[in-house]
Amino acid sequence: MERCADPASLEGLAWLACYLTTGKHLALYWSFGTVLLLLAITAPTALLFGFGGATAARSRIPPLAWLGKGYIAVVRGVPDIAFFLFFVIALDQGFEYVRHLWLCPDWEQPIRQGNDFLVCQQAKLPLGNAPQWVHEVYGFLVAALTFAIVFGAFAANVLYGAMRAVPHAQVETAEAYGMSPRQTFWRITVPQMWVYALPGLGNLWMVLVKATPLLFLLGVEDIVYWARELGGTKTPQFTDYPHGDWRMWYFLGLLVFYLGLTRVSEIGIARLMGRLTKGQATAGGERQRKAGA
Repeated sequence: MERCADPASLEGLAWLACYLTTGKHLALYWSFGTVLLLLAITAPTALLFGFGGATAARSRIPPLAWLGKGYIAVVRGVPDIAFFLFFVIALDQGFEYVRHLWLCPDWEQPIRQGNDFLVCQQAKLPLGNAPQWVHEVYGFLVAALTFAIVFGAFAANVLYGAMRAVPHAQVETAEAYGMSPRQTFWRITVPQMWVYALPGLGNLWMVLVKATPLLFLLGVEDIVYWARELGGTKTPQFTDYPHGDWRMWYFLGLLVFYLGLTRVSEIGIARLMGRLTKGQATAGGERQRKAGA
């Protein structure tokens, strides 16, 4: 805007209005959407990993059961930060290695050269001449996949326990009616396990919400990055609106955002729990039955 062309001539609310509408502040506002997008992608993907891990852990085929239990034990046993910092690099190099074998079969140089990981240019992800937004989207998707794998292990542990919590008498009844193990699993166990899994999954969702600032460690310019840069900068190289140390106010804004997101989540989980327990032989379902009687 023309009135914001000369920041030195602005004062009061006019200065603040122009300051809050700079390009870097627009990037800050966009980063809130980045966090919400991460949650929208990671939550169902982690649930998918979790369901697969729990189902594998219950398998009667020993190698498949070992794989499921190993996934749960290993990922849950490694500190999140260490796993994030290691796995993102390993995942990225794994993608490039597979592409390298496919696209450059005649490559004669070793891929590992000391501490360097060298593949042909065609195998790079993204390609070196790709636009900047492609690099950012790729980094975000690798980070989202890492989040999903990590939290999928915790979800698998929750779902595994929920599957075992379904009353065995109902499984036996289904078998007595002639249902196959597959039919019993999909028609009896899976529909009823969610009421037992939701408390644990709800807690896991809250942990996932609190873990989103780890995007900052993975090289994604999230809300923590912009809050730190915009709040703490005093140099004109970063902004035309130099100021004192305002990080407290920026991080206070993040506090309000996360508390609001947590409160909305609590309301949503409570309503979902009420719907799932309706008609179920649980304490919540019994309270609903008595209230309606």
